[in-house]
Amino acid sequence: MKLELVRNLTLLAASLAPLLCAAQPSAPVSAGAFLFADKPISDDSIYDYVKRKLANDQVVKGGALEIDVKQGVVTLRGTVETEQQRQKAEKLAKKVKGVKSVVNEIKVASK
Repeated sequence: MKLELVRNLTLLAASLAPLLCAAQPSAPVSAGAFLFADKPISDDSIYDYVKRKLANDQVVKGGALEIDVKQGVVTLRGTVETEQQRQKAEKLAKKVKGVKSVVNEIKVASK
């Protein structure tokens, strides 16, 4: 009886192994990749990602920047303290999936 049970479990494991291996991704996949796998990214989603990137960046500190998104085109407005912050904000926005282009209207505050 025990031998038959062990044999059946071994056969079951052998038959499930290919299915379990096929279900594992061959390369690491980011959590966001599943979100947009088969559908275009909405302007609202792009806005959310850009806003978070800018607000969380230690150089840009861009929580107060204004962001507008229309058909994947991101427009950035507001004022920053340095040219480095202005350029970094544009660079971060361009890296967001779904962004077609960035219009950078950010001003650098005069000292």
